[in-house]
Amino acid sequence: MFDKNFMKIKSVLFISIFFTGISVVHAQTKITINTNSNAAPISKTMYGIFFEDINFGADGGLYSELVKNRGFEFPESAVMGWTRLAPGESRGSLSIRTEEPFEKANPHYMHIEVRDPGSNGFGINNEGFRGMGLRKGETYLFSIYANAPMEVMSFKIELISSDGKVIGQAAIDNVTKGWKHYSAEIVPTETDAKATFNLLGTKVGLLDVDMVSLFPKESAVKLMGRDVPGLRIDLVQMLADMKPGFLRFPGGCIVEGRDLGNRYQWKNTIGDINQRQTIIGRWNTEFGHRLTPDYYQSFGLGFFEYFMLCEQIGAEPMPIINCGMACQFNTCELVPMDELGPYVQDAIDLIEFANAPANSKWGKIRADMGHPESFNMKMIGIGNEQWGSQYIERYKFFAEAIKDGYPYIQLIAATGSDATIFPNGQAEIEYLWSQWRELRPEYVDEHFYRRPEWFIENTGFYDEYDRKGPKLFVGEYAAQSGGVANPDNRNNWKCALYEAAFITGMERNADLVRMTCYAPLFGHEEAWQWRPDMIWFDNLNVYGSANYYVQKLFSLNPGTNLLKAHVNDAPNLNDKTKALSVSSTFDNEKDEVIIKVTNVSAKAIKTNIELQGITKAGPQMEVITLNSSSLTNENSIKDPKNIYPAENTIALSSPSFSFDFAPYSFTILRVPVEK
Repeated sequence: MFDKNFMKIKSVLFISIFFTGISVVHAQTKITINTNSNAAPISKTMYGIFFEDINFGADGGLYSELVKNRGFEFPESAVMGWTRLAPGESRGSLSIRTEEPFEKANPHYMHIEVRDPGSNGFGINNEGFRGMGLRKGETYLFSIYANAPMEVMSFKIELISSDGKVIGQAAIDNVTKGWKHYSAEIVPTETDAKATFNLLGTKVGLLDVDMVSLFPKESAVKLMGRDVPGLRIDLVQMLADMKPGFLRFPGGCIVEGRDLGNRYQWKNTIGDINQRQTIIGRWNTEFGHRLTPDYYQSFGLGFFEYFMLCEQIGAEPMPIINCGMACQFNTCELVPMDELGPYVQDAIDLIEFANAPANSKWGKIRADMGHPESFNMKMIGIGNEQWGSQYIERYKFFAEAIKDGYPYIQLIAATGSDATIFPNGQAEIEYLWSQWRELRPEYVDEHFYRRPEWFIENTGFYDEYDRKGPKLFVGEYAAQSGGVANPDNRNNWKCALYEAAFITGMERNADLVRMTCYAPLFGHEEAWQWRPDMIWFDNLNVYGSANYYVQKLFSLNPGTNLLKAHVNDAPNLNDKTKALSVSSTFDNEKDEVIIKVTNVSAKAIKTNIELQGITKAGPQMEVITLNSSSLTNENSIKDPKNIYPAENTIALSSPSFSFDFAPYSFTILRVPVEK
């Protein structure tokens, strides 16, 4: 009897499978969240952001100056960005001079001789950073230092649209002998992403000009809280919206420089903006596929502004300092150990600049810049992507000096870079880890630039890491759809979704992994050197990539304590990977269980979810879904919200419930509960 019934059931199953086209019979997937576990706290700095001046990220991007080479100090060409302008029948000559400059630290200036101004004047045009983004009706602040060495001069400034029309202008009269500051406000009559700027002498005579500047007025007033030009509001808002736990700055490889002369020196980026000396950008000709010879660092965005930005967006400052080593992917230049003292002193002075009282040497400089209060810096990175025994001996020198004077400062050490992209990578990383277990910096920084498949296959990467050593900072990572530094890399949904799965693995190991951030942060649509990038912009617009919204959702939904999540009977994506990745946390402030789930398969996955240790759930749960119908989809200037979070609520009455996770999705469930 048993055998006959079994055969009947077997036949029915076979017929059902055959006629419905089902190829696999899979048990119901179950997600169990154990809320009784005494789990690790989620670090308040778990999710942060990393800024580096790459892809026009600072000048031409976050720093809202519209005039390129405003001080005529580009080292390889003092007139780069400027062209001679002789409209109509005007005549004259131009020259770069250094005699009796406005500022000795930046001695070059433009000398304009107007022999015949004609009807429109004679002078110069500035092209901006791939043009100038101007908005109709908004106010722009023009400023300049000028000198009329022979007799009173006058000039006019014009904003020129991409089709050649004057869309804004102002006049400066009575320029007298001796360098003085002159300013005006201009309101464009049209919006244009590709405008340019004219400066024209309007009478016969001589005119010297320096620090020619044009800023959106709002960047000066609203952002920095002080009456000097600041940062681009829409880009800063994208950062503030993430509520990041920290901001790592100023890089990245620009910390090291191609050689030590090109390294980032923070002391050159503070104080009077007119005395900050321009240097060549680290990334301007690094990649043959994206040569950008006009990429320089003016340091209008310097260390003071970085600290102010951290304060504005509520992020812990995380400066990275040069440790006496140039980039090991370039020159590998080293400072001899007996000459390392000034580099160490720079680190000590930085801590004083950030934290010391206003009556100290460096604290006074900070106070004089407008911030007498401490920035309360707690951590500092020693080197960026260094490796080898030379790095270890230099790290020791820095660590001893810093800890001797400031034992509360947490130190961040490096592991070279991604093991797949630097010489003998894995062996070097193993050597460094052997040293870090003995030297015990508070954090070790690991980087991952790999194909998206690696991220989905390694969601358990940190499961077996040594818990007795330093904590982890995953300081740079991004899925590379085409390969590292490949110009064809895309910010597509596959990369973002697979990164989300990897992040669930980092969050499940939040007792060890205490800080994470995607890299790079910004990319100018027309002036990038590296891709993918988290946030893209042009001269008027900004949008978040799919990767941005993944990062933002994790950052806005961290929870306070880690919960144990178990997944049973999840379908397989392939022989290496499960289709579902899950992490869960508890929010003590809101009494909510937060469940984060990625479904990387092309089919919806039905699940039963059980919250163990919960007596009551609901009456509704919040559901946030980020998904797309295709893994190749991405956001763009024209379609900035093609991939964008959808939010809704679902009625809930039990701590055990069913939920269907959409295909190709990252979903967050926030469940109000009572234990």
